[in-house]
Amino acid sequence: MDGGGRFSQPLNAAGNPGSGGILAGLRLPKILRRFSSARRLRPAVPIEARVPRLAGTALVAGLAGTVALTGFVMSGRYDSFVAENGRPLDILARIAGFGVERVTITGLSRMYEREVLSTAGIDWRSSVPFLDVDGVRDRLLAEKLIASASVRKLYPNEIVINQVEREPAALWQQNGEIQVIAADGKVIDDLRDERYVNLPLVVGAGANERLKEYLALIEAAGPLGSRIRAGTYVSGRRWTLKLDGVDIRLPEADPADALARLVRLERESKILEKDIIAVDLRMADRVVVRLTEEAAAARAESRKKPKKGTAT
Repeated sequence: MDGGGRFSQPLNAAGNPGSGGILAGLRLPKILRRFSSARRLRPAVPIEARVPRLAGTALVAGLAGTVALTGFVMSGRYDSFVAENGRPLDILARIAGFGVERVTITGLSRMYEREVLSTAGIDWRSSVPFLDVDGVRDRLLAEKLIASASVRKLYPNEIVINQVEREPAALWQQNGEIQVIAADGKVIDDLRDERYVNLPLVVGAGANERLKEYLALIEAAGPLGSRIRAGTYVSGRRWTLKLDGVDIRLPEADPADALARLVRLERESKILEKDIIAVDLRMADRVVVRLTEEAAAARAESRKKPKKGTAT
């Protein structure tokens, strides 16, 4: 140091490798010396050498693919592709050998297999690994005819559906529409085909809720029960049965007893084979019948003719 307080030598004399200036006498810890030495000895590597080969090409291709896929989806062509071929994941699963090749359905009664598959949303485009069994079950339970259902996968290619159907008990007609109902009167389907045409038919408001009463009347009719075609619930109080085209008007109280009277009349006098359109059993002490128009006209005409031996 000179008289002005300045160092007369540089702190690090670059010209003398063995000289470190004023710091030359300092000793760094061993680990720091090793780190410092490694840092000095490591050669500089250009950044392009650190990036994997073709990374730029892959990045550009990825961006282009993303843009193309976005446009494909936004244009609506993706939905058309899925509708025709299935989802991409399902396609890959089918290629790998996991397509749905068999569906086993148990519990079929009134429904057809094709109806169950359509409701479940299962077809040739489906795959076992990516089939949403909970979604399939929910769709099945939304069907009015199905009371319960379970769905499981059997790898590699099978789906098993176990279902329990509600049993249709009768048809219910109201306001010109006919629906299929269960034994408790609950509507389970619309009348869309001929599978249900032979079920008992009830007509009128509230008739579905009184189905058990109507079925009991059919039983009470004994030998005439098979000839009853329909029952109309009148004014929320009583039944009128349609039997071989004849209206059987039953009382509000004790309709089964009234039917027993009808069975006796049919057995003794074949009342239902006469030219009548209605039998009124609402009064306990008498039976009132209504003739067809032709029979009524013939009866009226016969009354006009004078009896033999009478003066004219």
